[in-house]
Amino acid sequence: MGDPRSLVELTIDGNVVKVPEGSTILDACRREDIDTPTLCWASNLTPVNVCRVCVVEVEGSRVLVPSCSRPVEPGMVVSTDSERVRTSRKMVYELLASSVEMDRADASVHAWMDHYGVRPDRMGDRDEIATVAQPPKVQDDLYVRDYERCILCYKCVEACGDDAQHTYAIATAGRGFAAHISTESDVALPDSACVYCGNCIGVCPTGALVFRTEFDMRAEGTWDEDSQEVTTTVCAFCGVGCNLELHVQDNVIVKVTSPVDHPTASGHLCIKGRFGWQHAQS
Repeated sequence: MGDPRSLVELTIDGNVVKVPEGSTILDACRREDIDTPTLCWASNLTPVNVCRVCVVEVEGSRVLVPSCSRPVEPGMVVSTDSERVRTSRKMVYELLASSVEMDRADASVHAWMDHYGVRPDRMGDRDEIATVAQPPKVQDDLYVRDYERCILCYKCVEACGDDAQHTYAIATAGRGFAAHISTESDVALPDSACVYCGNCIGVCPTGALVFRTEFDMRAEGTWDEDSQEVTTTVCAFCGVGCNLELHVQDNVIVKVTSPVDHPTASGHLCIKGRFGWQHAQS
């Protein structure tokens, strides 16, 4: 952002607000506690504005604009809950949920879908769409790529690339309905450039990328997120000081995440921090 002493005045939903120069509309909304849905946006990633669920109406603009990447301007008049905005957001959710499985999406995703009265069945029979028909890619003991749940938000690509790991093991391949996330030449993950940091799992909003432990436990019917306790600690593998969130079920660690607001790692980890917990319970 720009100089915090330099403020931009704009109007959001009828209220005049002032935010630091360089803020996005989404930043301004969050400062004013205005709930705005997001899917492809994350606080620790560069906005790619592809999902379009965060769109808002800006006076004088011909089209709705993505609030996650549109910078505020002096005198801008923004509406976050107009009929046009609500219709657009509902349509986006319906299109997504009609083509992929959203059952394991973040709780906030389901809350917004309920809020807008989303009806994916209006878009036709989902079973006829190839995205849902593909089986999970189980190629190692650490995590699973379940692309029937992938909405192409590109967050995994960003986390694997410039925003975090700089490994570039995955990218978008194909076009149109054939677009999908893939390794180079579609090789198996162990044969790719992947270093198994798991940062792609950390940013996935729909469960398309999941810990192998969670995948197996769901298959067995033993996964119970409501009963899990989360304990924050400091990773002991090196001196960087990354924070770890240990998800524990029945006194066993089932997965590890990291808080995105921690200044050291911003939610990103290495393979040891993300997957190296077995020694703690051996």
